[in-house]
Amino acid sequence: MAFGIVSMTILPLTSTSSYSSRLSYRRSRPLLLNVSCGNSVVHCSNFTRDLSLATEKLGNGDAMTGGAFDFRKATTSLTERSISTSKKVTLVRHGLSTWNEESKVQGSSDLSVLTQTGVQQAEKCRRALANINFDRCFASPISRAKSTAEVLWQGREEELVFLDSLKEAHLFFLEGMKNVDAKKIYPKEYTTWREDPAEFCVNGVYPLRKIWGTAREAWKEILLSPGENFVVVTHKSILRALICTALGLGPERFRSIEINNGGISVFKFNERGEAMLQSLNMTAHMYSDHTYLY
Repeated sequence: MAFGIVSMTILPLTSTSSYSSRLSYRRSRPLLLNVSCGNSVVHCSNFTRDLSLATEKLGNGDAMTGGAFDFRKATTSLTERSISTSKKVTLVRHGLSTWNEESKVQGSSDLSVLTQTGVQQAEKCRRALANINFDRCFASPISRAKSTAEVLWQGREEELVFLDSLKEAHLFFLEGMKNVDAKKIYPKEYTTWREDPAEFCVNGVYPLRKIWGTAREAWKEILLSPGENFVVVTHKSILRALICTALGLGPERFRSIEINNGGISVFKFNERGEAMLQSLNMTAHMYSDHTYLY
């Protein structure tokens, strides 16, 4: 039986007491990793000389590493150029709508409006985010999202900003149909939309592929705007596209992310316009008086 021996020398990190500190991971000589097995020996060395790690302090004083966010080229830049400062973007899905309640396909239609429950959910979002100083609120101009944003933004000084790039995906003849009816009348098209949405096509138009491009446009408009902390109120499909494009995922991953009515997600962006997902579909505020302090 052969036995392997691994030897490693690593210099300790130097910590600081600041809330958001930067640690420099340096070495005075190459780290050597020797692996021997039988008559074979493998020598590994030469990693990046200066590895910068971004850290924050937890409540107990321990350091929490955000290193992946600080790695160069960790993700794709959504702005394709540097931005003035790092930014934070909070994404909110609109409250329950009439067509949500009736299990109808909504898409870009403006005929679905907030229910009373939806208004209450919007108010819960407002209270949950009341302690956060947002510079600006961006929203879809479609009624159910617009109404949610108006409730959420009550008492704030800045005007709401409505972006066409935050509108929901256009789903053609499926819009306004109950899901059960759409499945019966258009079985092939509906099944494609539900099971392979990236391939859903109407008259040569692929709605999901199109909304991926729209999401990239929305990110640019938002991130290149003045300010450091934004809230965005919009719809489920465009939210999925925003999240996926920020993470470098294609349309085929559309249904891998769930966003509930009133669900809150948070991204941080570095000065290269690269994203780090901080929170996804938070809903504690829907069931309690929970507030967010970030």
